[in-house]
Order: sequence, then C-alpha cells, then structure tokens
Amino acid sequence: MEIIKALKWRYATKKFDINKIISNDTLQVLKESFNLTASSYGLQPVKLIIVSNKSTLKELVPISSNQQQIGQASHLFIFCVDTNVNEAYIRTYFENIKSIRNTPEATLSSFRESLISGFERKSSDDIFNWGAKQAYLALGNMLTVCAIQKIDSCPMEGFDPVAYDNYFNLKELGLRSVLVLPIGYRAGEDVFANMKKVRKDLKDSIIEIK
Repeated sequence: MEIIKALKWRYATKKFDINKIISNDTLQVLKESFNLTASSYGLQPVKLIIVSNKSTLKELVPISSNQQQIGQASHLFIFCVDTNVNEAYIRTYFENIKSIRNTPEATLSSFRESLISGFERKSSDDIFNWGAKQAYLALGNMLTVCAIQKIDSCPMEGFDPVAYDNYFNLKELGLRSVLVLPIGYRAGEDVFANMKKVRKDLKDSIIEIK
C-alpha cells in the first residue's frame, strides 16, 4: 500500500522549488535504480546524462519547448540511446556475464552469436527504435523510484532532441537523446500538486482472463 500511496502522490510537476536540491545520497539511489532497470536481452542500451548546473539548465529551456521546469529543477535526467550496439558491444556484454556469474563459454556462445547475427541484420534506425523503447522502460522505472523517494518529476517528450544532441556533443559519444526528466521538489504554489488524480476505473483498464 505504501507504493500505491507514493504513486497517487506523484504527478507531472509543473513548478519546482528552485531552492531545494536533491541530496547526494538520494541521487545515488536514483543512479543505482536506473542501472537496475530491465532491458531487452539485458543489453542496457540506454545511458543517463545528469545535469545539475543551473546555468546549463536555463540554457536548455528554449530547446525544451520553453518548459520552465527544466530551468527550475534540482537535476535534469536525459535518457539517451547508444547507437553503437554492434558485435563489439554485444561481446563486451557477454564477457561481463562470464566475469560476474562465472558462466562457461559453452553455455553462452550460441545465444551470443544469435544476438550478434540478429543485430547485424538491423538497420541503424531499427537499432535506435529498439533502444528508444528501452529508454521508456527506464523512464517508467525512474518515475516510480522517484515517487517512492518523494522526489518530484515531470516526464517530457517535448524537447528538441537534435538540439540537445548538438548541445552536449552526443554524436561524438555515440548517443542520441530520447527523453528528459526534470526532478526536484514541487513548489508550494504549484496548483496542480493537490489536484485529484484522473484515471480510468480498474475495470476499464484491466482485462483479467481466468
């Protein structure tokens, strides 16, 4: 029930308190939670850029549909997709499995080669679109963790990803931005904070097959 209370408390924050900053300890919880997000095949193609510099945040407002939450937030999470999910990337992943789990090569080789073959057949757009879906998984996880930690947030698609990519030189890092999430603490005068959450009845959103 505590999780349900936290999710009911959460809302898309419209105004952050610019004087309240997330602690390093809480930020570490969010970092580790991001890293534990589920991903297809466990490949983790999503990287998280965390911005806290106030001048930078203000400069990002015009390329974020002028949404003021970007400039007010304690931190901004930028969810990016790795565009270089290739043979070398996949082999590195499997080497990590062997190192952490001490899994024999014979157990992994067939699956590894199958993944390599499958990704070689994908276009760059296919790989990006696949990675973008993983970014949404990460965003959903972070929204829940933030709510449990009593951190306010506002998920956004309304920004210029090309402008973000250029601003942070993401192409040089093999990344493309997909989503942004300003986080912090709600301002006392945000009228949306106390509004009742509007959701369908469970019977209209869930189908149970017994």
